[in-house]
Amino acid sequence: MATLRYYEDSGILPAPHRSSNGYRVYTEDYLVKVKFIKDAQMLGYSLKAIQETLELLSNDDMEKETLKTLVRERIADIQQHIDHLEQMQRHLAGLLLTPEDDIDSYIQSFRVEKKEP
Repeated sequence: MATLRYYEDSGILPAPHRSSNGYRVYTEDYLVKVKFIKDAQMLGYSLKAIQETLELLSNDDMEKETLKTLVRERIADIQQHIDHLEQMQRHLAGLLLTPEDDIDSYIQSFRVEKKEP
């Protein structure tokens, strides 16, 4: 419940209608939006990107192709991230091939020399 209030307070979701006794009334459309937010978060979208997408989806001019373009862009972002992670992996694997003496020297360069009294 606190999450829904956060989404409402931050403008990601509109405040739901309230019944005469003040309780929030969540419509099916509202629940679809909440599911969209949760699914998008699971896919790595930021709340800002989710809010922007919800605004686009609520626009009457929104076309299916626009939505597909957004998905293609996200796929490209993910691929770029994968490429970067693979590059990091190769670099780290290369570090494991460093000669032991070089590793010892490297570690030693971080150690403070102890002064004799």
